[in-house]
Amino acid sequence: MELEKFIENFAEQFDETDASEITASTNYHDLEEWSSLVALSVIAMVDEEYDVTLKGDDIRNSKTVEDLFNLVSSRL
Repeated sequence: MELEKFIENFAEQFDETDASEITASTNYHDLEEWSSLVALSVIAMVDEEYDVTLKGDDIRNSKTVEDLFNLVSSRL
């Protein structure tokens, strides 16, 4: 699993946020468009793309996109 591809998949869950704004060190909770709906989209994307089940706590406890990537990687 590659970090760059994960960031790309993560960024696709946002309609209005430009993908170039999202990097490994982005604190996604601070993004203007971040919402519970986007969180559900991220959970669904991770399940579909990586066959890893995330819970709401996983999303809340991770700060950056890289934190989430590392969590998903650890469950593969």
